[in-house]
Amino acid sequence: MSKRNDVIDPWAPGKNDTGLVYSEVLGWIDLGHARGGDIADCLAQMERGEVSGQPYYLVKYRQTMSLESFSTGRCSRWNIKRGRTLAERHSITLALMMETAIAFENWQSMPFFSWYTDSGFSAEDLVSDLLGFYKVVRPQNYWPWLKIVSKEAALRRWDYYGALGTFKNKGFNPLLFPDPADTRIPHIPYKGRLPNFMMSIRPFTQFKSDIVRRIDAGAQVTVGWEVKKK
Repeated sequence: MSKRNDVIDPWAPGKNDTGLVYSEVLGWIDLGHARGGDIADCLAQMERGEVSGQPYYLVKYRQTMSLESFSTGRCSRWNIKRGRTLAERHSITLALMMETAIAFENWQSMPFFSWYTDSGFSAEDLVSDLLGFYKVVRPQNYWPWLKIVSKEAALRRWDYYGALGTFKNKGFNPLLFPDPADTRIPHIPYKGRLPNFMMSIRPFTQFKSDIVRRIDAGAQVTVGWEVKKK
């Protein structure tokens, strides 16, 4: 659940891998979602599977949220036919992430979590997941392309439009919030278009080909507790 004090100065020295920034291209970005560690793990599982010698290998992908010491989320398990090219692995990973991310956001939207979080399909979630994917499979400095605004300009949007959780975005296209300081344009959030680099890989769809055998499609619920030491 994103809060106002999560908004950071994007140009502050040091490594920025958590917090919120605003992009004139992608809208709000959750840097935690956009780290891409989940994608790197998925591709590492595939790399091990490709040298396993087995006809199929299992890949697990999950997204979770934490409520103090309790955590829960959604997990997908797919069996992948060995012999996939790197491009095919990228396509399969993208499909796996997108399917699980939507299942996870639906899970967060359930009434029994709404007392704690408004994060399900929050404006920044899915587009940040997608950015994290591209940061891993095609690493480079994307910030100049994304037109990241200053912390002051980001907070101006937050204060004018309100908390992000009140704006739902159920797709991977960005939800953009015009600058309230610009009097020439309507101040109404609207759906934008992904930049070309974030549409360059197509998610895998050939599920009838036996290349991918879906054991479950984001349907597996994960639950965990952290036992705190006294």
